[in-house]
Amino acid sequence: MARRGVFAQTLEPALACVLVLHAAVGLPAQTRDPGDRAEDVYELGPGVTPPRITKQVAPRPSGARGVRVVGSVTIELVVSSKGMPKDVRVLKGLDKDVDQSAVEAVEQWRFAPAQKDGKPVAVRVTLEIAFHEM
Repeated sequence: MARRGVFAQTLEPALACVLVLHAAVGLPAQTRDPGDRAEDVYELGPGVTPPRITKQVAPRPSGARGVRVVGSVTIELVVSSKGMPKDVRVLKGLDKDVDQSAVEAVEQWRFAPAQKDGKPVAVRVTLEIAFHEM
């Protein structure tokens, strides 16, 4: 059975963000960073310490449509061994503008990288950005 860790931090009264880290046991995949260096991407599981958020930016949906959004956007990304978000994509969205603002916010986040055997490694994680009406 896969383990799941959950981190939550309130961004502001109307918005909360939950980082859901999914784990699966398996071989690391390969990804490329902008430096064109291949990097193994691990799934969270035994022996891999999850990344920790060090800088978090709140999504700011554009457009003053006067409509409050309630729900969540699920995003998948790779946190690199340098703590940078890579390959950010929406798995489950709410609205095109809201989804885009969530992606743009997560691209600005920074992490203390995951650790395996005491060394920083890249991991695949899933984020859930929850929007709450006040």
